[in-house]
Amino acid sequence: MILLIALTAGSLSAVGRLVRLEQAVAQAARLAARGEPDRVAELVATIADARLDAIVADGDLVCVTASAGVRVPLPLPELSARSCALDGGR
Repeated sequence: MILLIALTAGSLSAVGRLVRLEQAVAQAARLAARGEPDRVAELVATIADARLDAIVADGDLVCVTASAGVRVPLPLPELSARSCALDGGR
């Protein structure tokens, strides 16, 4: 029973971290699309304590990808999120 509770709590913690990561990359994509890509890594690190993997122009979009460790003692893969915003510099 204790193991089940620990696994549930760890999984909920990982899901919460993924939600923060997704919010961070969404805001970072909007920031990059506004023409401020130099602040994107700091924003991702501040909001989700994650690392910026890439900022890529994809047609009319600017896409940001970031990843973060799970930080729970469970055999879960690294968390990753990607978000795109319409390029405002065009």
